[in-house]
Amino acid sequence: MPAENVLEVHHLSKHVGQGDNHISILTGVELVVKPAQTIALIGESGSGKSTLLGILAGLDDGSEGDVRLLGQSLPGLDEEQRAALRAKSVGFVFQSFMLVPTLTALENVQLPALLRGENERQSRDQAVQLLDKLGLAARLGHLPAQLSGGEQQRVALARAFSGRPQILFADEPTGNLDRKTGDRIADLLFSLNQDSATTLILVTHDQQLAARCQRRLRLQDGQLQEVA
Repeated sequence: MPAENVLEVHHLSKHVGQGDNHISILTGVELVVKPAQTIALIGESGSGKSTLLGILAGLDDGSEGDVRLLGQSLPGLDEEQRAALRAKSVGFVFQSFMLVPTLTALENVQLPALLRGENERQSRDQAVQLLDKLGLAARLGHLPAQLSGGEQQRVALARAFSGRPQILFADEPTGNLDRKTGDRIADLLFSLNQDSATTLILVTHDQQLAARCQRRLRLQDGQLQEVA
């Protein structure tokens, strides 16, 4: 794969069920993503956007085709190798925040670095800096249950960027938030992304959020179509 491509997808299909219950979710998907591009995956509910995102991130498998993430062919990697690739180079932001409820905001952000074996002091300093940048300096010791939805998503953003990922996958990152809070989270997401020169691929129903991305790709009838 050429070094300039962060992600390549060729002839990707995903089928589930058998016989009369056979369903094709993805059919011959093709995609090439360059470094630092921002891409929105849009489409109707049930069109397979989250399924596609999971396959691109190596969290799920396609039925046919190849996905090459950061030069690695995902079908050729076992789960341990995929997990190592994600830990090193991939960030995630989810609609439901996915914070560890028993850890403070600071500990949640610091956790990925510690799991990678990074220095405790350095990882803590970096987590503090990120949370401060996101306006959460006064919330470092708070548990997720003590934070508002917008605050929890800001912690999730800090956690996602704490590993300095080359690519960030976001699944409806503003979906559980009101419009004002969602707009604030989107501002922070794109600001962090620009500062870090991270490739961003996000699934969203929000047309305003999608319009902020450099590319919009509609998933319809199992295939991706570029939207002008």
